[in-house]
Amino acid sequence: MHSFLSRRVFVGSLLAADPRPNLLLLLADNWAYPHAGVYADPAVKTPTFDGLAREGMLFTHAFAPNPSCSPSRSMLLTGQETHRLGAAANLYGPLPEGVATYPALLEKAGYFVGYSGKGWGPGKTKNGNPAGRVFESFAAFLAARPKDRPFCFWFGSHDPHVPWDRGSRAGIALTAIRPPAHLPDDPVVREDIRGYYAEVQQFDSECGEILGELKRTGELDRTLVAMTGDNGWQIPRGLANCYDLGVRVPLALRWPGRVKTGARHEGFVTLGDLCPTFLEAAGVPVPRDATAKSLLRPPLREEVFLERERHANVRRGDLSYPVRGVRTREYLYLRNLEPERWPAGDPELYWAVGEYGDVDESATKRLVMDLAESEAFRLCFAKRPVEELYDCGSDQGQVKNLAGDRRYAAVRRKLAARVDRWMRETGDPRAKGPADYWDRMPYTGPKRSRLD
Repeated sequence: MHSFLSRRVFVGSLLAADPRPNLLLLLADNWAYPHAGVYADPAVKTPTFDGLAREGMLFTHAFAPNPSCSPSRSMLLTGQETHRLGAAANLYGPLPEGVATYPALLEKAGYFVGYSGKGWGPGKTKNGNPAGRVFESFAAFLAARPKDRPFCFWFGSHDPHVPWDRGSRAGIALTAIRPPAHLPDDPVVREDIRGYYAEVQQFDSECGEILGELKRTGELDRTLVAMTGDNGWQIPRGLANCYDLGVRVPLALRWPGRVKTGARHEGFVTLGDLCPTFLEAAGVPVPRDATAKSLLRPPLREEVFLERERHANVRRGDLSYPVRGVRTREYLYLRNLEPERWPAGDPELYWAVGEYGDVDESATKRLVMDLAESEAFRLCFAKRPVEELYDCGSDQGQVKNLAGDRRYAAVRRKLAARVDRWMRETGDPRAKGPADYWDRMPYTGPKRSRLD
């Protein structure tokens, strides 16, 4: 296990400079629940994350309600549902000018703010990256920081993003890997997952180095640390989908004296909750229009609402694939608002990525595409009905749609009504009916290439 958690080190002069905590976000790129040792995944080793969970709080139902990179990061920055953020609900859609973000608010309050790696994105902005000023590394950031100021730092890893070609696969046993229920148990799938796990471990190791640097400077225990992923993994039916494989993420917080050691929170939380968490820890007022809640007093939610608009530009006419839904303890309910469209993108290349371009390239994707008559192909690429309903207890893989089953009619109606109410109460433009707003938003992503 990494030694940074073995003992606590204090440097009095640094503690005396400013009583407010440092704030550190360790953010993976497409890391899905439950792929960490502390969640009992038998194949992957994540000593850094596991250590944070043991010395802080582990969250078992954390979600990125929009399963797309820049939209989920926009929610993290603002604490708002992405349909309230205009074009930012789309991949590559910029944040609207004037919207409050926690790094900007903290910088105004005297924090030294910066990031390394992948900040907010992918996308283009007019006034720099909303995550702050870019630095080559965390060490470079610390070297530039005035010693009398607390810091807010965003480490945005590029792992475990496809292609899964970083990190060592040694020691990751193929026999310990459990392919998702909707995929064939094939050596190709297992080897893909092995590469993904290697990059999860690479991310975990890099986070350990950052925390080790904090220990050496004597500031680890005066730093609120959050470690998580921005959305699910890039396996077919994962990223860009509102199933658990696309939206459920690992999350742990550590802040000695304020976050209870060894705590485990079973309630529903979202990435958006990190915005008010950081602001509250710093003593900065949370914007009134934020809809998320601080994790310093974890909300006792029994549900989380889900949504997506345009991920990659992979449908003729620049069309989105809009979804709204809700995940409760027992059920996942999804409403596909334009079911005549292809959920994974057009079968032929339109603009970005390739065929079925909302699924990024991998050997597993190619394998399933070659199984055109299979159940795996249907679940990953075929068109979907208006409504989907899954029993998350008996069907953890979320592959058996119960929306048409009369025995679940009352459940379906109840969850549909909850989604309708949430859309109205949060000002979703789609609450009033069909809307082409997100279809008309310009797309600034690359053409005919892998998304970064």
